[in-house]
Amino acid sequence: MLLSWLPKAAYGIIHEMTRHLLKRPVVGVAAAARTRDGRWLLIRRADTGTWCLPGGTLEWGETLRVALDRELEEEAGVTAVELVRVLGAWSRPDRDPRFHAVTIGVECVVEPPVKPPKNPLEIREARLFEDVDLPPSLAFDMQDIVAVARAPGRTVLE
Repeated sequence: MLLSWLPKAAYGIIHEMTRHLLKRPVVGVAAAARTRDGRWLLIRRADTGTWCLPGGTLEWGETLRVALDRELEEEAGVTAVELVRVLGAWSRPDRDPRFHAVTIGVECVVEPPVKPPKNPLEIREARLFEDVDLPPSLAFDMQDIVAVARAPGRTVLE
């Protein structure tokens, strides 16, 4: 056992702390991002091949706004972002099969991508879609976030 050198009591404390830490939801941000001409920005995930909104989890010490800008640049090659409004918070535990996530959805206006995704092992491509051409379902049920972005004045707390 990796931690066998620890006294049993110390191992018990570390185990309990880890159990509590790992059972906490992670916080993330997802961008319902459109260009000024109304096209939606989506990314294609490498693990499933499905489309979704760009976004991800916060890094330690990071704010939601910093995470939004970082994720848009890393995943979609977008460097110009204008925040429009916070759409809400999605927290249903089964939205993401990897872990329990609380996702803050934000509507924003972006310039078209100027660079490819930074990590092709995570994101295959970023693409702009006309509203009528959006896939009917998105990874992690993100079509719910798109629906709120399409409805001015609507906010969700899930």
